[in-house]
Amino acid sequence: MAPEEIPIRQLGRNVGLQDGFDEGYLRGRMDVLTSRPAPVFPLRQIHVLYITSGKEYPYSPVDDGIQETLRLLAANVTVTNPSQAVAQLAAEIRPDLVLALDGWNLPLEQVDEIRGMGIRTALWLTDDPYYTDVTAGLTLHYDYIFTLELSCVDFYRQNGCANVHYLPFAAYTNYYRPLRDRAANRRNLSFVGSAFWNRVDFFRPILNELMDRGLYINGFWWDRLFEPGTYPGRVEMDKWMGPQETAEVYSSSKIAINLHRAYNDVSVNNNAAMIEALSPNPRTFEIAASGTLQIVDVRSDIARFYTPGVEIETFSSQEELLGKIDFYLNHEKERREIVLRALDRTLKEHTYTHRVNELLTVIFG
Repeated sequence: MAPEEIPIRQLGRNVGLQDGFDEGYLRGRMDVLTSRPAPVFPLRQIHVLYITSGKEYPYSPVDDGIQETLRLLAANVTVTNPSQAVAQLAAEIRPDLVLALDGWNLPLEQVDEIRGMGIRTALWLTDDPYYTDVTAGLTLHYDYIFTLELSCVDFYRQNGCANVHYLPFAAYTNYYRPLRDRAANRRNLSFVGSAFWNRVDFFRPILNELMDRGLYINGFWWDRLFEPGTYPGRVEMDKWMGPQETAEVYSSSKIAINLHRAYNDVSVNNNAAMIEALSPNPRTFEIAASGTLQIVDVRSDIARFYTPGVEIETFSSQEELLGKIDFYLNHEKERREIVLRALDRTLKEHTYTHRVNELLTVIFG
């Protein structure tokens, strides 16, 4: 029977069966990957005093991930926050390392007092290069600086820091992982993030085309681009989603768009030196860990972590983004294989356990 002679109901059934098979096949293969034993790292006989950022979303999930990972890699972990008398606590417990995240809310005189006791101090910076006007002053007070932005390594070294290391974030797989079952609310396209002006300017010319392809948006400030209610049910504004909810959005989407914020947006940044951003944002790893195809704007250091066209897709223009969306929405096998390769590499190389172990190796060998 020729295709045009097949009843419409039968065509729909055939499409549904194939779609169900593809979904089940993908979920099954992802389940095999996530069920593998995790890489084993040494348990160091050290005591780490971890000082949280002291901030809420989006920092608190990062704090949670780091402290839980530290408990896997260090024999003793004490957690406090920057509003406490951290120097007094350090004097009482005499840790081998005091590690702070972000550092904005931690009084520098407390850090100086800890260093004066001969206790190692380290700062892991979360937002480089966007606030280097502030962080440049913080970094001089720590023994070790870890930054998620490659271009900031030389900047901090030239500023007088001797021990500066490139350490991007990764995926905390207790939060970011694929759904095991078919998603209840499946999406073609998702974008999660705030409407920084570079994102507004990029999306504006192609917004209707993206919506025609099934785009859903979650994040703040999208009234910069359209009136609330313009796309009913497709845009959720002004809400911080928790990491599990974000992972569910990613995992229920065929494609997740990742568009970095701009390093030269003077309306939101404190980056007077105009340090260019080269490195992938944390979402790059989180999307890959959640089991969806990621299409991300080009940054020169992304290929260090994921091979474009193999484990991730990139774009440098609106036309290229639309073209790749159309290709992968119509080529499920190719989309699926990139998703699986990205998940595989993430689990092998880009988890919090990998990163925290690297940090401890730099300091303790």
